[in-house]
Amino acid sequence: MAKIVKFDAEARAAMIRGVLTFEPMPKMYFNNKIKNFRISNQRQKLSILSKFKVDFVITKNFNKKFSKIKSIDFIKKILVKKLKAKFVFVSNNFRFGNKREGDVRQLIKYEKLFNYKIIKPKPLLNKKKIVSSTLIRNYLQRGKLNEANKVLKRCWSIEGKVQKGKQLGKKIGFPTANIDIKNYILACPGVYAVRARTIDGTKFIKGIANLGYRPTFNGKKILLEVHLFNFSGNLYNKYLTVEFIKFIRKEKKFKNINQLRKQIKNDLLVAKKTK
Repeated sequence: MAKIVKFDAEARAAMIRGVLTFEPMPKMYFNNKIKNFRISNQRQKLSILSKFKVDFVITKNFNKKFSKIKSIDFIKKILVKKLKAKFVFVSNNFRFGNKREGDVRQLIKYEKLFNYKIIKPKPLLNKKKIVSSTLIRNYLQRGKLNEANKVLKRCWSIEGKVQKGKQLGKKIGFPTANIDIKNYILACPGVYAVRARTIDGTKFIKGIANLGYRPTFNGKKILLEVHLFNFSGNLYNKYLTVEFIKFIRKEKKFKNINQLRKQIKNDLLVAKKTK
């Protein structure tokens, strides 16, 4: 099954622009050992695409049956018959079909026969590096949040459901909303200045977050803990969007809770000054 999301009721007269995407991500489908890989979730992806005035997005369920489709059948049955594509925008390293047998050369080979045109946009460069999801993941994993946000042209963010944890933050004087990051890329474990809002809300609230394993408490699971400034209320079971504004420091293990509490107070001063 393919899920179609239409953004505009009226198609633009000049050209109807659409995006074909896959869920789960093919790389994660073929390698179930890959857990933390996504830069954005599906809802975020749709939200971003809507801002670029895309008329529709087709989310194709990537399963065993679809993974075995021959590249020529993908062209004939998907691109031509179902999508009726006239212009197909792909990167130069685009591969498709069973065992990645199809490539851009094959797409170009059948242009005239199936009456479509392949467009290969020039790669976007940043400091002479090709902007790609791999580059963004690399920046995030190395704690280079500022560089990642510049390339993304937005603040990298995580959406997730607030869970009830062990209330360790509350015990040391800094209550937190705990979020399981699921399949999001694990950015450099550490402390970040953030701002957050509920998905159905419009106002962002500044705060501070720890992303990591909580080594002082011998934590084993990756967790995002968010402490919001000047906020009181129950967030359990609500979905938060947490935007990462500034990387403050790497995660570290403290000898005792008093040392941790002292460091958190210093981190708070930095986070509160962050714009």
